[in-house]
Formats: sequence, C-alpha cells, structure tokens
Amino acid sequence: MSQHLFKVIILAFASAIQGAAMSIFLFPHYIPSGGAAGIGVLLNYTWDVPYATSIWILNAVMVIAAFKWLGTSNAVWTMFCVGSAAFTIHLITPHIHHPIGNVWIDLVIGAFLFGFSVGILFKMGASSGGMDILALIISSFIKRPPGSILFWINSLILLVAGVVIDWKVIMYALICQWFGTRLIDIIGKGNFYIPVLKKYSGAKTLR
Repeated sequence: MSQHLFKVIILAFASAIQGAAMSIFLFPHYIPSGGAAGIGVLLNYTWDVPYATSIWILNAVMVIAAFKWLGTSNAVWTMFCVGSAAFTIHLITPHIHHPIGNVWIDLVIGAFLFGFSVGILFKMGASSGGMDILALIISSFIKRPPGSILFWINSLILLVAGVVIDWKVIMYALICQWFGTRLIDIIGKGNFYIPVLKKYSGAKTLR
C-alpha cells in the first residue's frame, strides 16, 4: 500500500472516530469537545444551527490561517479531516435524539475517543481544524505542547458556553478538555508508540 493511500485511510478513520465521539457521546449532553465545537453547540442551542454547518464555516477561517502558518500540506490534510468529521457528524446527528447513557459514562468515552483520534491526526501531520490550528500555530512559536495550549484556548470559549447554556456544561467540558488534551499530547508527541503509524507519520515532533 502506498504511503499516500495509507495516510488517507488513517486520517479518514481518525476523523470519523472524532465525529462519532462528538455526535454520539458529547453533543447530546451539550458538552463541547473543543473551541469550534463549543461555538457550534452555542449556535445550535441558541438558533438551532446544524452542527455540521457551523463546524464547516468556523473551520474555513482556520484553514486559511493554516495555509499561511502551517504550510500547504498541513492545510490540505486538515481540510480533508474537517470534511470527514463534519460528514460523520452530518450522518449521525439526525439519528441521535437523546443521550444514550449516563452523562459521566458518555463524557469519559467521548473524551477518550476524541483525544485519541485528534492525537493521531496531529501525529500524522494534520489537525481536526478549529482551535487545533490556532494551538499548532502558537505551539510553533513558543515551543510548548499544543495540547496544553488548546486546553486554555478552549477553556475560555467553554466558559461562555457554560454561562449561556448551563454552568454544569463548564464542569463537563473542562473535564473533557483536560482528559482529551492530555491524550492528544501523549500520542502527538510520540510518547505513545503506535507501530502501524511509525513508518507513515508525517507530523513534526511536537515539543
């Protein structure tokens, strides 16, 4: 299998996991998985804007920034990942009308799947778009792990979501962010060994 085709398959699979984690486990509880998703949840809660639509629009702005600061390759792969995740969300969301389980169980499962999938994207030289791109840009300048930067960016957005929707959202979302971004750093920095990705990883080491 060619390196290019393998990367397409892995990124599509990881993006689909990310979209499924958000649609099945997090969004039914109005728990944002990140900054862009947080804005999407706010728009859906306030004006009933479809999640997939808001995520597409918000990410379009960030992808433009990715072309300038992260390079064409990263931006192109990010567009592919955003499209795959948004398509998954578009397919699943209409069929999920209520939470499928207890909020804490869904939170843990959703955060794990989200962090694992985005960590793979980072390791393969792409991102899931949204605030991930901003975190990668800042990381390239200050040489700090993108996961921790992402945590603080998203926390500010999640505070607003908590004020508008419910203060409990802040608690759930921050737990999701802490757990998910720790996993992103573990996988993205290379401290977590995934044999099948070693040969094909296209990401720069994230320190």
